[in-house]
Amino acid sequence: MSHKSGFVNIVGSPNVGKSTLMNQLVGEKLSIITSKAQTTRHRILGIVNKEDYQVCFSDTPGVLDPHYKLHENMMQFVNSALKDADVILFVTDIYETGVNHKETFERLQKTNIPILLLINKIDQGDQKMIEEKIGYWHEMMPKAEILPISALEGFNMQPIWDRILELLPESPPFYDKETLTDRPLRFFISEMIREKIFLNYKKEVPYATQVEVEEYKEDEKIVRIRAIIYVERKTQRGIIIGHQGEKIKQVGIAARKDIQKFIDKHVHLELYVKVDKDWRENDRKLEGYGY
Repeated sequence: MSHKSGFVNIVGSPNVGKSTLMNQLVGEKLSIITSKAQTTRHRILGIVNKEDYQVCFSDTPGVLDPHYKLHENMMQFVNSALKDADVILFVTDIYETGVNHKETFERLQKTNIPILLLINKIDQGDQKMIEEKIGYWHEMMPKAEILPISALEGFNMQPIWDRILELLPESPPFYDKETLTDRPLRFFISEMIREKIFLNYKKEVPYATQVEVEEYKEDEKIVRIRAIIYVERKTQRGIIIGHQGEKIKQVGIAARKDIQKFIDKHVHLELYVKVDKDWRENDRKLEGYGY
């Protein structure tokens, strides 16, 4: 029996639903999700294994014009995803009228890699609106196959799967068949904490944070985790902690629930906040944080 394997890379503007789609297709919550743009910072691999195929999905940061060195590094993840894909899932939504990064859009228009153009959030629009979007994107990207979807509701996922499996090349698996992702456990723990920061704080503060798991100790009945939340300024540290530590306590409680569900063990989570001045503009620090 033949075996198919390949990389299916998800790209698109911030906040169009790429991470929700990734989690739907993989069947696990690997990418964090909030209503804020630029939540995803890394390229996150989620692998689906069956007897006759292995699909390696990649979630990528939203396409943007960089304002920080961090953004430049995030765009490198997008650029690599456009190069090594066997299939590209280009995600837009019913509100978007074009990719806000001209160079990336032109690359998508010119590529010979098969593109499934997914118009997301159709549950929020009417038939006329959806038809107009299909017509618009057919004109802008005539080579792409267009499919309206709702990643949140799980609508039209099966046609995506059917087409992916048709397009994938015959190949042995790239990873062990038991592998779900190429990221270590500590990465997902730090992402869960960062998600709760995005959900609990406003304006610039969540974007100025970086989370690092400093200690992970697994006992027979409990896992003890110590994590550091880095911010750029002292004022941000005070905001993260909140009055008498109430805000960071909320983050810890919410994150601990998700971590316990993910690792299926009781968790004791300690959070600390430190200042790492202007880390988003420092090449050495960005490299240290995995960007």
